[in-house]
Amino acid sequence: MAELRISVAKDAGFCFGVRDAIEKARETAARHGKVYMLGDIVHNEHVVTQLADENVQVVKSLEEVHDAPVLFRSHGTVPALWEAARDKGLEIVDATCPLVHEIHDEIRKLHSEGRKLFIIGDHGHDEVVAIQAQVPEAQIVSTVEEAQALPRTKRAGVVSQSTQMIENVQEIISILMMKVFDLRFVNTICFPTRRNQEQIRTLAVNNDVMIVIGSHTSANTKRLVQVARTLNENSYQVESAADLNPEWFKDIESVGISAGASTPDILIDEVVDSLRTIDPNV
Repeated sequence: MAELRISVAKDAGFCFGVRDAIEKARETAARHGKVYMLGDIVHNEHVVTQLADENVQVVKSLEEVHDAPVLFRSHGTVPALWEAARDKGLEIVDATCPLVHEIHDEIRKLHSEGRKLFIIGDHGHDEVVAIQAQVPEAQIVSTVEEAQALPRTKRAGVVSQSTQMIENVQEIISILMMKVFDLRFVNTICFPTRRNQEQIRTLAVNNDVMIVIGSHTSANTKRLVQVARTLNENSYQVESAADLNPEWFKDIESVGISAGASTPDILIDEVVDSLRTIDPNV
């Protein structure tokens, strides 16, 4: 049986912020018997289910938290929830990604300079909501079209969601440069995102088919898929090996694989193992 040539991105899967948050959740649950979280720790159903089996309990409000700590997730948490948790005397485990904390610091600095504030990011995404809540007023700009609709302004400051696609940020900034006299942009796309997007660019052009593993609720996985599809039309997103379609691999020789920052190693390994059983000549 012919075998596909399989190349896996060096840094596919968990970034350090996600890995650390999951370890904190496990350690806290083991030490206290359980730990509470407001919402899912990461955007991956496999991880959430696995942690639930280890007594990491997802709740909708602080009113449901009692007799155990509450963990604030890697995406960041709005200041009002920090204050409410402290007022209730709850033990808080901060699992916010350090790079997300840096974005919070940067937008507060821009606010202190008296600038109109913009966040390049996805409307309603947990990380973006938390960034916006750090200052009295900031406008989210998600697309080039939204940027083009903005009025001219004298002084503005811009940060971005950590997992934004580099090209989208570049295009929006180029528009803002034409609309703002004094523009200060802080490049807050995180290093793991930039690194992963660069690796997927190389894989997408050097392989016949590109597979990106991750949940459809994961923003950074969607970005990786977008990057791959701009370079290779045979790019597909799967949540697990069960989503692989043998038809994708007919008469091809090579497959590139990457995964979102919230995708565990076990799902990547299962996809690789499944691909090794596919005969592209059948």
